[in-house]
Amino acid sequence: MRKGRLVARHLSALFSASALFFLLAIGRAQTPQSGKPSGTGGIASGGVFKAQFDSAHRPITAGGTVKTGPVVFRNIAAKAGLTVWHRTSGSAEKRLILEAKGGGVALLDFDNDGWLDIYLVNGSTVNALDGKETPPQAALFHNNHDGTFTNVAVQAGVTNDRWGYGVVVADFDNDGWPDIYVTNFGKNRLYHNNHDGTFTDVADKAGVALGTWSTGATFGDYDGDSNLDLFVAGYLQYDPRNPPMPGSKTAGASGCQFRGVPVMCGPRGLTGEHDRLFHNNGDGTFTDVSQKLGVGDPDGYYGLGALFVDVNNDGHPDLAVANDSTPNYLYINKGDGTFEDRSYLSGYAFNGDGREVANMGIAAGDYENNGHMDLLNTTFADDNDVLFRNNGAGDFTDVSYASGMAEPTIPFVSFGDGFIDYDNDGWKDLFIANGHVYPIADRHPEWGSSYAQRPLLFHNLGNGKFELVPPVEGTGLAEFSVGRGAAFGDLFNDGKIDVVINNADGVPVLLRNVNPDRHNWVELNLIGGPGSPRDAVGSTVYLSADGMRQRGDVLSGGSYLSSNDLRVHFGLGDATDGGTAEIHWPSGKKETVRLPVVNRIFTITEGQGITAALCAGQPCMPTSGSK
Repeated sequence: MRKGRLVARHLSALFSASALFFLLAIGRAQTPQSGKPSGTGGIASGGVFKAQFDSAHRPITAGGTVKTGPVVFRNIAAKAGLTVWHRTSGSAEKRLILEAKGGGVALLDFDNDGWLDIYLVNGSTVNALDGKETPPQAALFHNNHDGTFTNVAVQAGVTNDRWGYGVVVADFDNDGWPDIYVTNFGKNRLYHNNHDGTFTDVADKAGVALGTWSTGATFGDYDGDSNLDLFVAGYLQYDPRNPPMPGSKTAGASGCQFRGVPVMCGPRGLTGEHDRLFHNNGDGTFTDVSQKLGVGDPDGYYGLGALFVDVNNDGHPDLAVANDSTPNYLYINKGDGTFEDRSYLSGYAFNGDGREVANMGIAAGDYENNGHMDLLNTTFADDNDVLFRNNGAGDFTDVSYASGMAEPTIPFVSFGDGFIDYDNDGWKDLFIANGHVYPIADRHPEWGSSYAQRPLLFHNLGNGKFELVPPVEGTGLAEFSVGRGAAFGDLFNDGKIDVVINNADGVPVLLRNVNPDRHNWVELNLIGGPGSPRDAVGSTVYLSADGMRQRGDVLSGGSYLSSNDLRVHFGLGDATDGGTAEIHWPSGKKETVRLPVVNRIFTITEGQGITAALCAGQPCMPTSGSK
């Protein structure tokens, strides 16, 4: 595989991108990984079908639980007050692809009180689109600092009233307050934070409303002017007056069947929507530079996940796009305000068998602690989720099987994903939220699958391999839901990473981290100075503590249509010293800051060192000698 990729590099000067596509696809198809499924990928057809059941003959997606074992998460959504809200995603039968994709979730501190709040995107119904009924509303749950949350979406003015899909958070105007961008079927929203607990939709004025079917979005300063730019993935072109149904002309050749059973149509056979990159003009407006910079998706692939992330360690954010049933995109930032399309040469376009799969979400993290950002793409059933190991310069190898995380994911339809150090041992673990797109799965037990599915948690063994954490009955890992977007962050300021899942139909899941480890940790709330975005998106931190060096990045977006805690979290194991943080700011400046104590949330302002700290959620002295 590596030899084939090197050959492709030498040939790049002689062959067009399409020729390279052909060579790489053939080369990979001839070197399959042993035991891996083969097939065409995609929602309508994945790899080789093999039903899996547990000892009670339950589909493994709705079973596989154990009586005893480690208790990592508990679902406290009801106790926290989140279950007063319900996501609506069209009809229960999911006859239309518009109804099946689900929505995202964002964790943000919208009122700057030091505690994470929760934004949940709602869907809609065909009748609401036609004006025949009141559309569902999104939720903004304010953190009450006592383990409970209150929905303040109406007061805040962020209810949306459109068919929502994704959400991403960033301070796009550098005023020190997080803003919210919501992607919809139809016009998108850009909610500007008014600093008083309310927001104003400025999408039309800013020029980022669009009006198509948008999905994943991500903010990043691609040209280094300190203003965060916005990338928006497009899914497909959809006419609600003439929806793709079995036998209709708009359904094309997709077949509208899964395992011989009639299902909703798409995405295969339908016309894809194009992606958009908006340059931030620094005056509250954006300019569409997609075509100019070659990132507009001329082939109309079915975009879902999107993330600005520096994969080659040059200090400039690159752009990864996860495409459903079509090859992924990886655009490398050349550092001069332009990109190079290295989707195929990098190894990110396909899985290790040289096939496109139904890519959903993107997680980014340095799971080997070697300083390189690796990527995890979630996929559809019968294909394993794909772990792309970064070889150091933005070239990737599919190590899904070698890492031990491939086979357990094959029966699941996976969406939200994240690299999280759930036990604070200093090694990033993997969390994956799952849920089928076909409710009819429950009527076909021979599939070995189910509509509601349990999440998966993989423990990092520290040697490049992962081990599945058993789902103990009655705990969060045995929570069955139709999972879609998932966001990760320290909701209770206790140094443990929690998970919020937005389900396709139903109430949210809030998995509080109750793992009994007593490991230490630190978190960094970064504030950019002149030359950097105010919220420090695009920063990279290398933390050296107790002989271990970890990497953490400030990223806007990721997972599936979601946005995570912008604070950088590091588990320290048994270390009793916070270590030393080497911060690479987006401005290009590097700063070394000593963290004198553990179990603190430190605020670090560019050029000033530690400027504040939280202890058990309350302000405390940062201690001296911090820089």
